[in-house]
Amino acid sequence: MTPAPIAVALDAPDLETAARWASLVTPHVSTIKVGLELYLRYGPDVIASVRGASGVQIFLDLKLHDIPNTVAGAAKAVGRLRPAILTVHAAGGSAMIRAAVESAPHTKIAAVTILTSLNESDLDRIGLAGPAADAVRRLASLSVEAGATALVCSPNEVAAVRAEVGPGITLITPGVRPRGSDTQDQVRVATPEQAMSDGADLLVIGR
Repeated sequence: MTPAPIAVALDAPDLETAARWASLVTPHVSTIKVGLELYLRYGPDVIASVRGASGVQIFLDLKLHDIPNTVAGAAKAVGRLRPAILTVHAAGGSAMIRAAVESAPHTKIAAVTILTSLNESDLDRIGLAGPAADAVRRLASLSVEAGATALVCSPNEVAAVRAEVGPGITLITPGVRPRGSDTQDQVRVATPEQAMSDGADLLVIGR
């Protein structure tokens, strides 16, 4: 059976639970996502624990955002763990993204465009020229030019981003929900079917 193009977010309360959940889902999905909270609590041990013997892809979602030198050092440090994917914020700029790419050559650097928790009003307040689709498209183009080989965007912008960057870039989409379900703190959402038909490569299930 071919694993589904899904990254399951391990929003687990402890390392033992995270490892158990990972072992349950790895036969069925391609990727396990380790977020900032779990990584800060347990450090590199969490990568070894959830990877286990399965060889499942690890998506390390740290959303690095700092000056280029600091991000280079952080990317090099986590790059030794060989995650398949590491996130940085696209808003950190070209030099920062390039520093991450050069410092973790065996890891796909995914640039996070606009968080799915932000709406149009939020973008206005933080000074990002909208609408969201335009801001995402600008950040996507900048990131790819800087060497990012993956992008994170809401499912609402997948089609526009795919048209902007072409077929060779991995598009990762959080904010996928069954129609009519609770969106929780994500406001720019769509169904998994819509995201995939618009050109998404990897769907994030969970936060």
